[in-house]
Amino acid sequence: MKTASIPAPPRRPAARGLAGARRGPHHARVSRAPRFLILETGRPVPSLRRHGDFTHWIRTAADLSRERVEVSRVLDGERPATASRYAGVLVTGSGAMVTDREPWSEWTAGWLGEAAAAGVPVLGICYGHQLLAHALGGRVDWNPRGREMGTVAIELHEDARHDPLFHALPARFHAQATHLQSVTTPPPGAAVLARSALDDCHAFRWGASAWGLQFHPEFSTTHMRGYIAARRDALSGEGLCHRRMMASVRPSPAARRLLHRFVRHAAHRHG
Repeated sequence: MKTASIPAPPRRPAARGLAGARRGPHHARVSRAPRFLILETGRPVPSLRRHGDFTHWIRTAADLSRERVEVSRVLDGERPATASRYAGVLVTGSGAMVTDREPWSEWTAGWLGEAAAAGVPVLGICYGHQLLAHALGGRVDWNPRGREMGTVAIELHEDARHDPLFHALPARFHAQATHLQSVTTPPPGAAVLARSALDDCHAFRWGASAWGLQFHPEFSTTHMRGYIAARRDALSGEGLCHRRMMASVRPSPAARRLLHRFVRHAAHRHG
């Protein structure tokens, strides 16, 4: 796929609905030598917050020190600095829904579209995956196959063989997932890299350095089991057995390696 043939992402309002948005004190503390930016779009379920926030989970899984990470809590109205300041941008998951078109989410979509178009390496996870697809002209909606949760089998498409992040992964591997919405139509020009039994677009790449992952490479088995436990009533109402799902949770080292590959890819491009 040639990057030059990819259409530019649709322009979105730069700050509609975010009057008075702010940067938190943590922004100033770590901004002296930032390398990677994490856009925090949500928080873990309450029972798992003792393990830290999504930023901590991603930073730990990616082996990024605190000094190499800057955080912008866009969910709370914080605005990140210009994307070109960073080696790469990672976008967390969230309990929010992209289809709700919340002002903070739409503003972030506009920022992400501009970052991706500028060639800044971007990795969106779960909600971040969906928001990136939305920003680049794709479609996000309720998954017509229903909730996907637990350790799921991911199968790679042919395009993954030549992808900077996916090329060394096995054709089939396991990953942790929990979502109700999906990318139902990938962005124009995107390469779909992976699928599962319940989601045809579990990963995509747009251009040379913008990726979306529906699954959670940062999740440990503790995180996954904690989410299943937190959703047990909803699962029961959908005819799913949370105990059986819990028992099937297994480690997903191949999925986690994608975080390390993204960090290396972004750092190399940044020089």
